[in-house]
Amino acid sequence: MLVNRMEFDGFRNLKTGVFCPAFDINIIYGKNAQGKTNLLEALWLFTGSRSFRGAKDSETVAFDRNRAELKLCFNSGGREQKAEIFIEKRRIAKIGGIPLSSSVKLSGRFRAVVFSPAHLSLIKDGPEERRKFLDSAYCQLRPAYHKILADYQRALVQRNSLLKSIRDGGSSAGIDIWDEKLAFASTQVFAARTAYIRRLNPAVQKIYAGISRGSETLNIKYDSCAGDETTALKTAYQNLLLQLKQKIDTDIAAGFTTVGAHRDDLSVEIKSKPVRIYGSQGQQRSAVLSLKLAEASILKEETGEQPVALLDDVLSELDTSRQDYILNHINGWQVFLTCCDPSPVYRLTGGRVFKIEQGQITQEH
Repeated sequence: MLVNRMEFDGFRNLKTGVFCPAFDINIIYGKNAQGKTNLLEALWLFTGSRSFRGAKDSETVAFDRNRAELKLCFNSGGREQKAEIFIEKRRIAKIGGIPLSSSVKLSGRFRAVVFSPAHLSLIKDGPEERRKFLDSAYCQLRPAYHKILADYQRALVQRNSLLKSIRDGGSSAGIDIWDEKLAFASTQVFAARTAYIRRLNPAVQKIYAGISRGSETLNIKYDSCAGDETTALKTAYQNLLLQLKQKIDTDIAAGFTTVGAHRDDLSVEIKSKPVRIYGSQGQQRSAVLSLKLAEASILKEETGEQPVALLDDVLSELDTSRQDYILNHINGWQVFLTCCDPSPVYRLTGGRVFKIEQGQITQEH
């Protein structure tokens, strides 16, 4: 997977222009708020996912513009492909000049992994961020998973609507049907997430051992009322259905569903202790990096192509030893790495260096 060229117009603060990267390391440096992260965000949107910064589509359009356009030429599957994104209130996408029914349909065409300081919320914040990580990563591996998530969300919305109606004095007829539908949909999500974790965990452990020079061990596991990574799907379904029925009074009083895949979590531990509580800043950053690099290794294993790596301010708060591991580990990838001070990255040979100032990108060498 290689980016050959990207064009942008009206996107965030980026000045209208063309970006032609090297096929290995690309260093984008500049002061804060100059547009470094905006460039990575533009590339990321071609994966078909939402902004990794949590922004709405309309928020990525420049303040003085009504529309943003992005065009990407990239190599995948041994041939050059062209994709386009047009953003007004929402994203519209084309591939090879052919309109797609949804920008989500770009998923699986252009593959990338992204690390941003915002991803530290993966460790620091609540379960929602960790669920998003699992779902986003698995969607790149299996684009059909988008539909499974959508089906689950529809079942959850319908059950919640019925719960509120019952709480307000409405009939409870139909709740058993929605219990079954939600349990089934939740089991499908559970199956996907646990299958991915079984593949992810060995890669995470290996990469983190390299980052820490073998001084620490990191482990991940799924935390769900349905079971864990070893639970059979039939058992998971039965567990979910039983707990939905047991919690019905609680759910009616609350007006929402308290059991299901939307309540699950990914446990991340170093030496069997939660990184979120006991980890240092460097350990937390290293744990997130391990998850992201492991995601990339699985994508390569599955597709035969190395995904593009988008690394935003990745080296901050890491000592020289951990920096060197990261830089050596990504050797041979196409990497887009942003930083305020490019000096640590000069230990690498080759590639290109770009300076960005007030949205204007200039190649230095």
